[in-house]
Amino acid sequence: MLTLATVVLLAGCTDVGVEPESDASAERVFTDDSSYEAYLAKLYGGLNVTGQQGPDGNQDIGGIDEGFSQYMRMYWSLQQLSTDEAIIAWQDSGIELLNTHAWNEDNQFVRGMYDRIFFQVSHANEFLRQSTRSQLESRGNSQQVIEQMPQFRAEARFLRALSYWHGLDLFGNIPFVTQEFERGAEPPEQATREEVFNFVEQELLAITGEAGDTEEVLAPIGDAEYGRADRGAAYMLLAKLYQNAEVYVGENRSNDVADYTARIIDSGAYSLEEEYHNQFLADNEFSPEFIFAIPHDGQRTQHYGGTTFLGNASLGDQAGDFGFTGWYGLRTTSAVADRYDSNDERPVFPNTTGNQFIQEGRSKEVTDIPDFANGGGYIVPKYQNVTSQGEPGVNSEFSDVDYPMFRLADAYLMYAEAAVRGGGDMSRAVTLVNELQERAGLPGNLTSSDLTLDFILDERSRELLWEGHRRTDLIRFDEFTGSSLNWPWTQIEGFSSPDTRKLFPLPGSELRANPTLEQNPGYSGGE
Repeated sequence: MLTLATVVLLAGCTDVGVEPESDASAERVFTDDSSYEAYLAKLYGGLNVTGQQGPDGNQDIGGIDEGFSQYMRMYWSLQQLSTDEAIIAWQDSGIELLNTHAWNEDNQFVRGMYDRIFFQVSHANEFLRQSTRSQLESRGNSQQVIEQMPQFRAEARFLRALSYWHGLDLFGNIPFVTQEFERGAEPPEQATREEVFNFVEQELLAITGEAGDTEEVLAPIGDAEYGRADRGAAYMLLAKLYQNAEVYVGENRSNDVADYTARIIDSGAYSLEEEYHNQFLADNEFSPEFIFAIPHDGQRTQHYGGTTFLGNASLGDQAGDFGFTGWYGLRTTSAVADRYDSNDERPVFPNTTGNQFIQEGRSKEVTDIPDFANGGGYIVPKYQNVTSQGEPGVNSEFSDVDYPMFRLADAYLMYAEAAVRGGGDMSRAVTLVNELQERAGLPGNLTSSDLTLDFILDERSRELLWEGHRRTDLIRFDEFTGSSLNWPWTQIEGFSSPDTRKLFPLPGSELRANPTLEQNPGYSGGE
């Protein structure tokens, strides 16, 4: 497995508010054959670690607490805390504003996510600048490195495409740069959502070998090292892009969703985990269901984000039962609790007394958002720093639970939704959903008439709870905004959310640094 680099190699600024640090020059660093693999490890590490030493000190991006700044912690917060699935008790640093759709262009979590995206893009661009065949040959790099480099470059392009997808999904029209962008030139121009969509699509088609004349192709599906991207991961990202194409570019691409998810399902590289909860335990790296995961290790990837955040923040005083030390932040709402059949095993978590979620001493209804102990809302011990054999992780402060970014059950549900929307085969969709139902302890006797869009949206919430999908799902189903929303916590606040909240604002600091950028409508500087 790639080992995270201990230094940040030379990376170029994209002039979008992030200045990657440089500890060495390209001329000195890249004559060493091992530097390329180390740099690629840094690109993967950008989804996980927060700085150069961890858990704090010498952080990657400024202007935000390093613990907050972890990529998947911020992505999860924007994707989940803005929905009916999760609330957070903390009332500091602007995170509470995500619960009530009251964020603005100066919210540090919005800005931090934006900066993380372009930090990743910047590093990927620099890797691609420094790894062309002509440069390898001129530097005297070995033939082995020259032969490895096409796949390394394909992986860097995948990681860049992943961050650009996050950017177009969260922010819409965003600055756009590739390795061709001249560092130190004028600030980058803002691309439309459609332009970024088209770029991500073409990049993914290229690195899967389906478009373009390039030798830069990912490993065949199922053949990559754990934690690295292969064509299965790229197929999944393509399917995600197409699944939301109507939101992004006004096109129904359900046939393409069905095509690419079917390739994943039919590949034989993945299978459903027999025990649902094993996917969220400290030894989940052995799950056959993961298509692309972000490895966490309590010794080697210490930070306060990812599953360290998701485990600790949701458990409070009971954290010791689940291998964590415990914070007092996250819980879920009655909307989530009410979605599950009483026989559904998914919310019956291991290491508990057998109730759905943790209910003892708690009301199902949220009555006071800031009061974790007495303000209601069930506890969700989904991510547990305990192995499937009941052994604790190596470090109770930092998680061993890998973050499941893409897994097979999601591909099943994406195929089913595509079928309901006019792509794919309905009978196969029914079979796939029934497999998930049976794993959940339910009869698995659904018919095609049961597979409505309402059912699909609810089933996605049940199966993929707290996995970072909910905001994008609700927007696609047109249930994220509007005064008629009836989420449990919105009743406390008298909530009404305009359609402009389907996008987050570009950070005010970016608008000030790059006056060519236009703010999203509904925010300061927007229409």
